[in-house]
Amino acid sequence: MSQQKKLAILVGGGPAPGINSVIGAATIRSALEGVEVIGIRDGFQWIQNANIDYVTPLTMEAISRIHFRGGSFIGISRANPTVDPQFLENAVISLLRLNVDKLITIGGDDTAYSAMRLAQKSAGRIAVVHVPKTIDNDLPLPPHVDTFGFQTARHIGVEIVKNLMVDAHTTSRWYFVVTMGRKAGHLALGIGKASGATLTLIPEEFPHPIRLKTIVDTLVGAILKRLAYGRKHGVAIVAEGVVLGIDPSDLTGIEHVERDSHGHIRIAEVDFGEILKREVQKRLAQLGAKSTMIAKNIGYELRCADPIPSDMEYCRDLGYCAAKYLLSGGHDALITMQGGEFVPVPFTDLLDPETGRSRVRMVNIQSTRYAIARRYMIRLRRDDFEDPHELAKFAAVAKMNLDKFRQEFEPLVQSEPPPLRFGPLFGTGGNGHGKLPDDQIQHPATAVIPAEP
Repeated sequence: MSQQKKLAILVGGGPAPGINSVIGAATIRSALEGVEVIGIRDGFQWIQNANIDYVTPLTMEAISRIHFRGGSFIGISRANPTVDPQFLENAVISLLRLNVDKLITIGGDDTAYSAMRLAQKSAGRIAVVHVPKTIDNDLPLPPHVDTFGFQTARHIGVEIVKNLMVDAHTTSRWYFVVTMGRKAGHLALGIGKASGATLTLIPEEFPHPIRLKTIVDTLVGAILKRLAYGRKHGVAIVAEGVVLGIDPSDLTGIEHVERDSHGHIRIAEVDFGEILKREVQKRLAQLGAKSTMIAKNIGYELRCADPIPSDMEYCRDLGYCAAKYLLSGGHDALITMQGGEFVPVPFTDLLDPETGRSRVRMVNIQSTRYAIARRYMIRLRRDDFEDPHELAKFAAVAKMNLDKFRQEFEPLVQSEPPPLRFGPLFGTGGNGHGKLPDDQIQHPATAVIPAEP
């Protein structure tokens, strides 16, 4: 007589606040329906090597309060079963040996791809769903749907940057804060915009390959602009993904940096903040200017933080829906909540047809949200080069004439977004007919938001 089948939960990639909330909610829902739940320890690390000893029984008594806590109750790893067909076969066979016919994976784009490939390899023997987790917020969800962990990571990141901003002002120094965001700049922009950092640099804003000089001059330009107004301090937020977009010839030795099993550079091995600090100091010295600066990397402080209430609730919803969907016969889908409703997204919708890998959601630098962020940053802007009085102040700090300053720094503004313009006001109005009454409309109908100081 065959044994009752089990539901397994596995976590891959890097930590993110809310993992335990998913695990707890999925376990409770399954247990209430009489289904035994087990946790596969350390992601795919053991089962892809045909080792089934690293398993944790998940009971309601064991997990009833883990949703308050950060980290992962069942561990985590970046082990990648898709690099070797035998690894994938071993993972499927290991789960079958454990009597698992339903699997919830929790992770980012790499783990989502592994989950999809495992589902294909199992050929219907194991139903698989994936819960999207990443503080990078870069999985291909609708623009208004965050990946879990992002809001907590941003919240903690803002608290750290707030303190650094006070220190920067007190000690008259600059901080270069490198944040996580391997491919996209959502976290860096979220932290920088919410905290009111001096400027934020993300990979999406620069033509690729990015030249290191472009990044350095962007920072130098911001420093010069601040100095021109007697301000010796500032905080620049830089997404770690910027380093991956830089021309390799500009980063000598980076080819020797260790990579993980997915082929990604271990960015912790690249002290990008120190590289920026050194190059900016060198550039300022060439200009006869001077500034004290500190490189700071924040990332590990954010990943295992206790989730804030919004992520706690969000992740409990995701865990419940993941288990309920599997127990109701669902499979091969990304588990999402959209507008308060459960929406399963088929695995096939996640694939980039060109790469065959999971698509990545980038920051939309054409959006109003990004345009507003740019308006509040203190950095060289297009209108600076249209005002000879402003330009003269900056050139004087750099000990250059106007033409030389323009030659050195004006290329930085070529990719600046156009001015943010608001047209005629449409939307829900007081008359209920989609626009405001004529006597409530402000004229002229088109207005340009002025530059911030």
